[in-house]
Amino acid sequence: MKTTGRSLWKYLCLALLILPISALPQAEPAAGEQMPVSGQIVEVVFVLDTTGSMTGLIEGAKRKIWSIANAIVDQNPDAAIRIGLVGYRDIGDDYVTRVYPLTTDIQGIYGKLLDFRANGGGDTPESVNEALDAALLKQGWTPSGAGRVSRVIFLVGDAPPHMDYPQDRKYPEIIREARQKSIIVNAVQAGDLSQTRKIWQEIARLGAGEYIAIPQDGGRIVVIETPYDEEIIIIQRKLNTTLIPYGKREVQAEVDIKKRSYEAAAPSVAADMSGFVNKSGKGRAVITGAGDLIADFNEGKAKLDKIPAAELPENMRGMTFTEKQAYIAEQTQKRDELARELAQKVSQRDAFVKTEEAKKPAGKEGDSFDREVSKTLKTQIK
Repeated sequence: MKTTGRSLWKYLCLALLILPISALPQAEPAAGEQMPVSGQIVEVVFVLDTTGSMTGLIEGAKRKIWSIANAIVDQNPDAAIRIGLVGYRDIGDDYVTRVYPLTTDIQGIYGKLLDFRANGGGDTPESVNEALDAALLKQGWTPSGAGRVSRVIFLVGDAPPHMDYPQDRKYPEIIREARQKSIIVNAVQAGDLSQTRKIWQEIARLGAGEYIAIPQDGGRIVVIETPYDEEIIIIQRKLNTTLIPYGKREVQAEVDIKKRSYEAAAPSVAADMSGFVNKSGKGRAVITGAGDLIADFNEGKAKLDKIPAAELPENMRGMTFTEKQAYIAEQTQKRDELARELAQKVSQRDAFVKTEEAKKPAGKEGDSFDREVSKTLKTQIK
């Protein structure tokens, strides 16, 4: 089923692992993440097998993660949307789990997903139990009492869990705890391995979620090109000129990476990304996450007189306070005008995509990873 033979190294590693993940404290939200305190919150964590046999699905997910994000924001336009990611393999591979906690910085998560390359694997089972435990304990889920919260996990893989690892909590215990925290657990099976099917169905049943079967490669990933994609990209380039990166050097570097991500993506992906940021940011955001002075200033998160000159872009460092205010007002006006123009094009694009999807033959609309995930979220997010 997998790509390489399992060596003695796996068992040497196993002998060294004596502390269960459940002994670790539950993670707090990612550094710098501001937790929503009221209103609706939607939290979705993808637990993704990244071994060699998952190549097709992972590459498809990279292309369609923004369409999934748009499906969430279209149904929940006023919600704070947080997405997390757990990549997993097995003992003896390059890593067992890679955990990226829940965050509203969806472009940041997208960048982590782009870094994933399917590789590794030896014997058929994988470290599914440890991955689920990491999704439960290390994601920084919003606690109860912080508004209306929908919490959802998607386990996505093709191989069953190792049930012989003594250091692991096993999935029935993990999922019982998830349900106590009102987290729904869905199980998406890639391929048709019978031993996986039985356990994935049990996981979905215990997690009050859905069992979803898709082809090994993730299914028929349909990309709908529209006559509005290029227009959206042109407007987005103009919007990017209104970005004023500020803060620590690494934060400003992240802003530049996100700015360039629009240029690097395929037209349909870039258009989806622009649409999500425009809708979720109510027109005031150009990127997700920290470091955009225009967005933070207008939301009251940044005070001009509190920002050290070294943390401003070079062209603002010599400005007086009044000049800084005038410059921000000018860039804000420019952004608002472009954002309204972008919103119109995004709305036209959404209508075009909806019409094209309606033309598909009956029974074909739910045959891929992104479509099944979007359909499931519509029913599970209240």
